[in-house]
Amino acid sequence: MASYVEEIRRQLAESARVKQSFSDELVGRIGQFAEKTAAALRGAGKVVFFGNGGSAADALHLAAELVVRLRTDRRGLAALALTTNPSVLTAASNDYGFEKIFSRQIESLVASQDVLVALSTSGTSPNIVRGVEAGRARGAYVVAFTGETGGSLASMVNLLVNVPSQDPQRIQEAHITIGHIACALIEQLATA
Repeated sequence: MASYVEEIRRQLAESARVKQSFSDELVGRIGQFAEKTAAALRGAGKVVFFGNGGSAADALHLAAELVVRLRTDRRGLAALALTTNPSVLTAASNDYGFEKIFSRQIESLVASQDVLVALSTSGTSPNIVRGVEAGRARGAYVVAFTGETGGSLASMVNLLVNVPSQDPQRIQEAHITIGHIACALIEQLATA
């Protein structure tokens, strides 16, 4: 087991380094995301998360934190992830192609008072890009959680939350940290 200790410590240090390297500007954008989402939730809006793979799991996780609770007992907040319905995912994929599994749902479920959150380490996945396009067409406030460059999404969204890393593992770790911080703020701001 001693042979793994150095590698484990190296990875822990790298994960911490990425999170500690957030600029003041990025921290401000996380705050902006929380404020905008809380305002939507205080009104008639909801927050809709979507992503592929590990980002799909993060979408589910963050929606659950808002619907159920993170830190305090409070009213449920309107949040959902577009990765939860296998019938919709497989029908959209079969009938329209995998690139439209999210855009088709967004056309049906997202409105102008909503916040739409795309999670993508690369910012280039075709189904995520199409989902963002659909969200913009619906007039939603569109946020992207990405890696360092933001990929294609950088110029397409209202707010870019881009983690300063190009390593998908470190980016996803940071996304869930950002999500937890934002959910705690949203919980305070939306239910005050």
